[in-house]
Amino acid sequence: MLFYERIFQWLGHLKLSRVIVMVSVILFLVPLFTHYYLSKYESSSSLGLNAMQHTLEALDDISTINADDLKIRIKEMLRIKASVSTELRELEEKRGRLQKEAAAASVKADNVKAEYARASAELQRLRVSADQARLAQLEAIRRDSPELAPPNQILPSQPPPVLSPVSPSSEVHCRMHSCFDHSRCSLTSGFPIYFYDPDVHSPLAGAEVDGFLKTTLRQTLSYNAHLTHNPNEACLYLVLIGEAFPTTKGPSSTPETYQLMLNETAVKSLPYWGGDGRNHVLLNLARRELSVGSGDAFQGASTGRAMIAQSTFTLQQFRPGFDIVTAPALGPPGGDVWAECAPIAPARRKYLLSFQGSKSPVADLSKEDDKQLIESLQKTAKTAPASDVFYLQFECDPSVDRRAIRSIGDWALCGTDRSRRAILRDSTFVLILAPADQNYASTALLQARLYEALRSGAIPVILGGDRIRMPYDEVLDWRRATLALPKARVTELHFLLRALSDADLLAFRRQGRVLWERYLSSLQASIDTLLAVIRTRLNIPARPAAPTLGTPAFNESYYPMKVEPPAVDSEPEETLGPLEAPYPSPAYRRNYSLLLLHGYEMWNDWGEPFAIYPQLPWDPPVTSEARFMGSAAGFRPIGAGAGGSGKEFSEALGGDRPREQFTIVILTYEREAVLAAALARLRGLPYLNKVVVVWNGVSGPPASQAWPESGAPVAVVRTQRNSLNNRFLPYHLIDTEAVLCVDDDAHLRHDEIVFAFRVWREHRDRIVGFPGRYHAWDLNFNNGFLYNSNYSCELSMVLTGAAFVHRYYLWAYWRALPAAVRDYVDEYMNCEDIAMNFLVAHITRKPPVKVTSRWTFRCPGCPVTLSADETHFHERHKCIQFFSQVMGYTPLLSTQFRADSVLFKTRIPHDKQKCFKFI
Repeated sequence: MLFYERIFQWLGHLKLSRVIVMVSVILFLVPLFTHYYLSKYESSSSLGLNAMQHTLEALDDISTINADDLKIRIKEMLRIKASVSTELRELEEKRGRLQKEAAAASVKADNVKAEYARASAELQRLRVSADQARLAQLEAIRRDSPELAPPNQILPSQPPPVLSPVSPSSEVHCRMHSCFDHSRCSLTSGFPIYFYDPDVHSPLAGAEVDGFLKTTLRQTLSYNAHLTHNPNEACLYLVLIGEAFPTTKGPSSTPETYQLMLNETAVKSLPYWGGDGRNHVLLNLARRELSVGSGDAFQGASTGRAMIAQSTFTLQQFRPGFDIVTAPALGPPGGDVWAECAPIAPARRKYLLSFQGSKSPVADLSKEDDKQLIESLQKTAKTAPASDVFYLQFECDPSVDRRAIRSIGDWALCGTDRSRRAILRDSTFVLILAPADQNYASTALLQARLYEALRSGAIPVILGGDRIRMPYDEVLDWRRATLALPKARVTELHFLLRALSDADLLAFRRQGRVLWERYLSSLQASIDTLLAVIRTRLNIPARPAAPTLGTPAFNESYYPMKVEPPAVDSEPEETLGPLEAPYPSPAYRRNYSLLLLHGYEMWNDWGEPFAIYPQLPWDPPVTSEARFMGSAAGFRPIGAGAGGSGKEFSEALGGDRPREQFTIVILTYEREAVLAAALARLRGLPYLNKVVVVWNGVSGPPASQAWPESGAPVAVVRTQRNSLNNRFLPYHLIDTEAVLCVDDDAHLRHDEIVFAFRVWREHRDRIVGFPGRYHAWDLNFNNGFLYNSNYSCELSMVLTGAAFVHRYYLWAYWRALPAAVRDYVDEYMNCEDIAMNFLVAHITRKPPVKVTSRWTFRCPGCPVTLSADETHFHERHKCIQFFSQVMGYTPLLSTQFRADSVLFKTRIPHDKQKCFKFI
């Protein structure tokens, strides 16, 4: 009802005009639609009728055809049908063949495109290689100097001819230019030395050389590369005289006066003395009974043109540049001595200054001066603040035998070695007083005090040091390890000691420990340094250290089959560098000129820049291991890094060296599949000189295994035992300075390796690599550093599982690093990477350099590694603490610096590459 009501309401509101219009429209449209549909119906009806009519006509025609014709027509239709079917099948087969040919053509086109891309990349590399070759040719033309090889070894063939003896007055004026026969020591001689057998030739009067000293010296010299058993070719002759302890009474002696007398007749009767003793070294080692005897075995004796090496010299007797002040032979024969040393830290100890000594005053000496010196020291100790504790003992209790010191006014040692060491380990500084007799430049007692002070980490303060000669002082800078003051400065001594900061104290102590360990600690160190000093005077290069000969895993007649690794899609736009044939690093050609140009202000044989050292007898080989500076390849190439543009820099190695390559050393242990994958990933790596595979397994590599082609020579060496230290063996196969140490399961991209190589070339003295770690102080108050592998904003270590190091450090790892560290690595089968970081940080005092942002590397398909063991990190904590104990401190330095690549993976338009800048 409501609906109808609304309709009526709506109609009620309509106007009459609108109603009329609507009715008119309806009356007009309805007839039109009706007519349209009727016409459509009529046409369809007519069509249907026509179709029916045609059908009937066809039926009439069929009925008129007989059965035979119908059969013939049906057969014809079936034949046509079969023909059409056959043609359709042929067309379908042809369509299938065309589809296969199209697919093959498409694959071929893709292969051609890929080959074109690879050929373009190879062409680009060849262009870069050609550019590098042209630059090298231009540099060679500019130098225009032939490559000269050193002459053959020139050695004498006869013993020294007998000459007339020199007068005693001329002996005092002996120098190297007047009393040394240089004709027996050519620059290429190798510095051969001959040692007289003490059992056959005894130059002492009524005495016999100590048996321990004879045996030890023979063994020590047998390790020296310069020793020769042919006296006819010797450059230097070494004669062992003896020790400073009583052997023979003087003609008018009392039971308290003794003298070590040299038998001049026995000395001059030596078979190769040559009449005047030229090129002979008379060696007197003070080893025992230092409180008895002056230590001078040559007092009043004629020694001709022979050099004297001992601890006691007078100013008139010592011939500068000819005689040598040596340290007393107080230590062991050789080997590790780190256990004898005290820790370097803390900087300040219990006592600010200590002294222990006893002296017997004599009327004819400057008794009053020594008395005033003692009174001044005692007054300083009393007036010092409570924080500055002095330990001064000027009388020994019980009193010691002071017979020897009566003649020279020297200070005797108090107590035992153990008691003195206890005081010295608690002393920041130790006082060493020069003898009252101002004619003495050095005494055995003074040198013994210096030896004990450096061993215990007490900084020596030598009063009267302005006239004292230190051991090997012509090559060792003692100013960095000791304080030498005139006695007149005693009143200012306290101020000077307090003026030194903690950093300075640690630097003095560290330098003193290095000097003691390398040159004074053992008989072997003393003898080797003595010979190195004389060889350095003559500017004769040391014999090269023999590299480690790696045992080949395969014999010469057989080598395993090589297979092509699977192709890896390369990026044609990225050129990492040229692929060139292997060539070694430039030879170290400054053997003769380095000392002339730099004097002794240079890196020592371990690369330490903080001291002035001579080359030691194991001197590194005649390549650039000896020092990082001064390489023959140090000239800047033409066009290298021109304008600082990114494109040219990315196409060349850059830096100040025109051409250089690196060697990859892979340590593996019976993981053939992992190793094969690692070698396959090296295919196409530029700047790769050689791959040295260190096979650390018990059994050798299988001969049936096929090795993937890496694009560079691959040498497989077997080790004698399974040791992680084998990673750093200085194999003779390594011909480059740059060495990339890599684990077999480390996955590194080519661009990462090349970038790390470039960074290493700018930091050649550091470890440059990928996995970063750091050491942190133990917050549980265990007083030690702990190993930490968590992600951090700083690092202090770069693990050598993927890192570049200089080849020199491979020698230093086995020559300079204490054997206890390597033994510890073998015991726990861990921490060789930490040991290398300790070594490099100790030598350079610089942190490592990390490249890329990746903190570590993972190999999901690899077997369980050593680091997966739950005790792995506990062992590495212990390693850091033990290594710190061996070195006396923790040399690791923290850094927040990291080198990342921008141009390698950042795509920059060609028109903007030249203006791109690092931000």
